[in-house]
This record gives sequence, C-alpha cells and structure tokens, in this order.
Amino acid sequence: MKKIILSVLIVSMAFAVNAQDIPERKTGKPGMHHKMDRKKGSRMDMQKLNLTEEQKAQFKTQRESFRKQMEELKKNENITVKDQKERIAAIQKENKTKMQSFLTADQKAQIERNKVEGKKKFEERTKERGGKMKTQLGLSDAQSAQLKKNREATQQKIKAIKENSKMNEEQKKEQVKKLMKAQQENMKSVLTEDQLKK
Repeated sequence: MKKIILSVLIVSMAFAVNAQDIPERKTGKPGMHHKMDRKKGSRMDMQKLNLTEEQKAQFKTQRESFRKQMEELKKNENITVKDQKERIAAIQKENKTKMQSFLTADQKAQIERNKVEGKKKFEERTKERGGKMKTQLGLSDAQSAQLKKNREATQQKIKAIKENSKMNEEQKKEQVKKLMKAQQENMKSVLTEDQLKK
C-alpha cells in the first residue's frame, strides 16, 4: 500500500510537471513518465488545434529533423557531457521555436486554453485522490492538511524551475527529480508507521 500511495503522489506530481507542456515539446527521449498517456493527450490536443494538412506536414518534417539531430548528437563521442547538454538544450529550444512558428494565433490561444483546462482537471483529480488517501489510511485532518500543503509547495517549486530561463532542460529535469525525492521523504515524516505499512 505504501508503494501505491508513493506511486500515486509521484504520478500526480509528474502530471503536474507535464501538464504545462505543449504538444510540440515532446523530445522522444526515454525515461519520460507516462509516455503513452502524454502521447494520447498530445494527440487530443493536436486534434483540438484543427491543423491544416500543410501544418501537419511541417510538424512531421520538423519532428524528423529534430529526431535526426538528437541521434547524431548521441553518436558523437568526441563531445564533453557539458557540451552535449548545452547542444541538447539549443536543439530543443530551436525545435520549440520552429514548431510554434507553424501555429496560428488562434491555435496558440487554444494551447493556452488546453493548459488551463488540464491544470483544472489535474487539481480535481488531486483533490479526489487526497480524499481517497485520507479514507484508506485514516489520515487525521492535520495530516491531510500537511500533505496538501507539501504537495502545493512542491508544485510551486516545480513551476519556478520550469520557468527558470537560466537552466536548460536537463538541469530542470534533475532539479524536479530532487524535489520529488524530497516530497517522498516529507510524506514519510507526516505519516505514522502503520500508515506507511498500509
């Protein structure tokens, strides 16, 4: 039960991290949480954009170009880790800029609406999960409030990391991983031994 609860929290936090991503931001890199769910969500988001055939072709060409650049970079053994990370960040930034250039102002506005809608749905699911967790573990009101406070603080920190223009994507991912570990440890400090066993 402990693993299930930790997994639920990790999933909810991972979704929060990804909820703000726009469809064209996918990197195709392994290790991304819930890749299938995000792909499904991205397909739905793309359908809401009502892309023209020309736009679809542009997106496809750009995705292939991006994938090729990343593969070539990974094959390059004569590059330092630091240089590779900087190059990855530059390729990702260039890819995002190009992808956004294919969209109309209305489509960009739709993406923003999708973000707001996704955030609202996420908050509803988080509240529902919190209620289930409270019932299943027999959490006190104080414990429930503390877990909620910790969750919200972590979400704010993740948001700040995502908005930090001084960090590249790799650095942001590393910082988010650290926050998630801290969130887990924080949760352990709030729950009793019996609740952790459950």
